[in-house]
Order: sequence, then C-alpha cells, then structure tokens
Amino acid sequence: MEPATQNRVAVVTGGSRGIGRGIILALAKLGFTVVVNYRSDSEAADSTLKEALAVGAADGITAQADVSDLAEGRNLVDFTIARFGRIDFLVNNAGVAPKVRLDLLETTPESWDRVLGINLRGPFFLSQYVGKLMAGMVAKGTVADPAIVFVTSVSSTHASVNRGEYCVSKAGLSMVSKLFAFRLAELGVRTFEVRPGIIATDMTGPVKAYYDRRIEDGLSPIRRWGTPEDVGKAVAAIASGAFPFSTGEVLHVDGGFHVDRL
Repeated sequence: MEPATQNRVAVVTGGSRGIGRGIILALAKLGFTVVVNYRSDSEAADSTLKEALAVGAADGITAQADVSDLAEGRNLVDFTIARFGRIDFLVNNAGVAPKVRLDLLETTPESWDRVLGINLRGPFFLSQYVGKLMAGMVAKGTVADPAIVFVTSVSSTHASVNRGEYCVSKAGLSMVSKLFAFRLAELGVRTFEVRPGIIATDMTGPVKAYYDRRIEDGLSPIRRWGTPEDVGKAVAAIASGAFPFSTGEVLHVDGGFHVDRL
C-alpha cells in the first residue's frame, strides 16, 4: 500500500522555476503540502504555489532562503516545522551554473566558490541538519519513511572542460547522496539521487541551439529535450513509496544518455 501523503510535507529548494517547479507540481499532485523555496524571484514562487494548490497540494507556502547561507538554510527548515510540525521530504534542487563558461585553465576561484557553495556545500549541511531532525521525528513517530533527494546532473560523470566547477559540484553531490544513504538508513531516513540529462530550463536556454543539434545527432537514444515534468515524475515516484527497499539509488532522467554504447 502506498503511504498516505495528505499530511506529508515536502521542501524543494529552488522550487519556484525550472526543474524545481516541475518537482513541486508533481508532489502537489500526490497531495503533499509543499514548501516552495526561492532565493529572489518571489513572483515566480507565488505563481508556482498557486498552481500547486490548484493541482492538488494539501497546503503550501513560499519561503525565501539562500541555501548557500547555512543559517538561512536552517531557518528555512525551522520555519517549515514551526508552520506544519514536520518535514517528510527534502529535495535538494537549488543549483547554479557558472556565470561565464571558462576553459578549465581559466576557471577563477570566485566562480569555484560560488558554484560549489550553492551546489555542494549548501545541500550537504542542509541535509545534515534535516537528516538529524527527520531521524528524531521517526523515533517519536511524528513521520514515517522520510527521504532526502539530491538533484544532480549527467555532469556528475561526464566532463565539460568549460564549466569544470559545475562538474565537480555535481560529482561531489553524487557522493553526498551515497554518504547520507549509508549514515541515515539505520535511523529510518533514506536518500536518492535523481540525475537529469539535458533539460529545457532557463539554465540551458543560452546553449539551446548547440544541444538542438547534438540531440538531433543522437546525443541520447531518446532524441528530445528532457522537461522539468520528466524530473518531477521521477521525484514523485520516490515520494509515492515506489522504492521501499532502496536507498542511495540513482535515477537517471536523461533519455538514455548514460547508457554505454559502442
């Protein structure tokens, strides 16, 4: 039997746009209460929340926080628990690309620090904080079978020498998912990695023509762009309880890009 989700609470970082929005809407259709985290675009967050409530979310709020700031990340969680009394599902989705794509030999410390701060350092310490809180809630019977999801990228395993800091951040996040899977399983908390491929979002907009050509030429066996809805459906499958005996698992949402070929 799938767990009832009407009272379950999901926090999605970077939930107002792109992949985050796709995840919020997929969780809303399961009846979750959703927390739409955003950093600066409150209008987009409000729009996403409005649609989430329209498609089935039990309740929801928007919550401003820059998760690269560890104090703001903790405040996001504390605010959620103060409002709803629990947190069942955390999706570490917030992420950025370099402001300028530079050759590996020209990558700057400033870009490195920004990208890894948002994409890796923030999610690590947010998950550390949430994982301990979830474990305590499991012990008290407040929640059952909570989970943490890390949204990574095919760049976890495939090198792009003009955005090395992004690749390193996503590869690191893949390991973070494994580490927390191992540490938290005995405490009743499971983790998953969702690894998207080429997804049509604002982030990939500037390179659309380049990837249009590569997809047409067979970059992935399924010859189309991925969508935020594709990623949302994968996260929703986890949230629905479809993988009760799994943790540390990687779900590829990449049109088969990761499949080894001759």
